[in-house]
Amino acid sequence: MIEEGRVRVNGQVVTRLGQKIDEKKDRVEVDGRPVRLPSILVYLLLNKPSGYIVTMDDPQKRKTVVELLPSLPVRVFPVGRLDGESEGVLLFTNDGELAHRLTHPRYKVKKIYEVRVKGYVEDRSLLRLEKGVFIDGRKTSPARTKIIYRNRENSLLQLEIHEGRKHEVRKMLYALGFEVKKLRRISFGGITIKGLRKGFWRHLKPEEVERLKKLTGLMV
Repeated sequence: MIEEGRVRVNGQVVTRLGQKIDEKKDRVEVDGRPVRLPSILVYLLLNKPSGYIVTMDDPQKRKTVVELLPSLPVRVFPVGRLDGESEGVLLFTNDGELAHRLTHPRYKVKKIYEVRVKGYVEDRSLLRLEKGVFIDGRKTSPARTKIIYRNRENSLLQLEIHEGRKHEVRKMLYALGFEVKKLRRISFGGITIKGLRKGFWRHLKPEEVERLKKLTGLMV
């Protein structure tokens, strides 16, 4: 195409093979039509520590999760929420359709949390969580629960939910009279923080991205 004079860079016909360009600044055309690079899709997992808020920019200059991410050629966004005091699995991507589906209740993507609360959690409280409790005037979807340990001072629970309402887990337990002391998301759609140190990140593996797409109907 270059030898045929069909390629232009910034309006000038290219005559030399191997000419280098800056893909961020230079305009390349073939047969008068602009050439654009395909979008680079990025999928990251962060083991979020406590004390960082989930936003890409904070006018109040608080610590944000952006400070923990690498420098990337594209801008990525968090998938769903984790409040500042919460820890664990936080996904980032620039794949808007996948992010939307992962957080939409329609697709029922499972999220698993470990929650330490003050006091002894009785079986009847677990049953209420499994049936759904009212928060903000609306009943939550049934949760799956598991006791890891419990005593008079503290109880450690595992909760599996698929909704993504703001502060949902904290509000569910508050509705039952329990104060959350620590909250950690350990799984999102089967993606876990196993082997990933707190405050560190990694790219999702191709098979993990494929799993998320299958969960949300983007792949068969």
